Amino acid sequence: MWFSVVGCIVTLTLGLLAAPLAATAQSRETISRVGVLEPESQQRSSCIAAFQQGLRDLGYVEGQHIAFAYRSAEGHPDRLAALAAELVQLAPDVLWLHSTPAAWAAKRATTTVPIVIAVSTELVEQGLVASLARPGGNLTGLDFRGAELLGKQLELFKEAVPTIARVAVLVDPARPDLARVPSTMAREALALGVQLQRVEAGSPDTFEAAFAAMVHDGVDALLIVSSAHIGAHQQQLLALALRHRLPTMGYGRRFAEEGSLLAYGVDSRELCQRSAVFVHKILHGAKPADLSIERVNKFPLVVNLKTAAALGVTLPPTFLAQVDEVIR
Repeated sequence: MWFSVVGCIVTLTLGLLAAPLAATAQSRETISRVGVLEPESQQRSSCIAAFQQGLRDLGYVEGQHIAFAYRSAEGHPDRLAALAAELVQLAPDVLWLHSTPAAWAAKRATTTVPIVIAVSTELVEQGLVASLARPGGNLTGLDFRGAELLGKQLELFKEAVPTIARVAVLVDPARPDLARVPSTMAREALALGVQLQRVEAGSPDTFEAAFAAMVHDGVDALLIVSSAHIGAHQQQLLALALRHRLPTMGYGRRFAEEGSLLAYGVDSRELCQRSAVFVHKILHGAKPADLSIERVNKFPLVVNLKTAAALGVTLPPTFLAQVDEVIR
């Protein structure tokens, strides 16, 4: 049985915890069923809310046209495989998610249930789809070039704070696709005269040790590589950076909103909202194999002037002239 579970956290050990669909609702056969696989907490996910808004914009009413089942890994990526298998057992019409680890878990759980991924990098390079134009399997959605994005982040960071010379690159070790970071930015670092240092930290209990290592090694700036897990704890991470007086470059507007000096990257909430179109098409008969992957090329640059003032950083006018948004 499918339930409406907006606002509830559904974990590995619990079933769907919500009131059943109203007795007057249409039959199961006329209500589309969407399984949502969340790597973090459902309650903390702004992406889920944006996705639901995208569906409402397309005319879907929960309980009348659509029903959701949620599984949340609560920041434990090792749970994703079991959660994906649970969702597949519910026979959804489509699975929706917004992280690469969740995509791998879903792909391994089913080759037949359509999968829509809202936020991902290098789907072709990772082997999740055959090509952008013709994905060729049961997965489609939105994608951007993450490796190129990192190099541009470093260039903008140096332009904003010309004095930085040693940059720590914080990476979640649970992301195997990030194993080559920061070597992927070596060319840009050499051209800018910047030394890069990989620092691994994937959970709050490792943050203090990571910052101690940065301070010991004379790091003067921090570039935070995006991951679902780091994103869930970015407030704590950014508070530590401010305490150690390290300017930060993060990914996406939300990082700047929560205190990063700079943020450059896609707006995940916007992508999650736009991904509703893919779900809509699939529910109306389209096959994921035939729905081209949408390559995202819009990367807003956001600066937080409150953080700049707290750090005593004066941003060059030439840099500020190219900023898309300023948080004061």
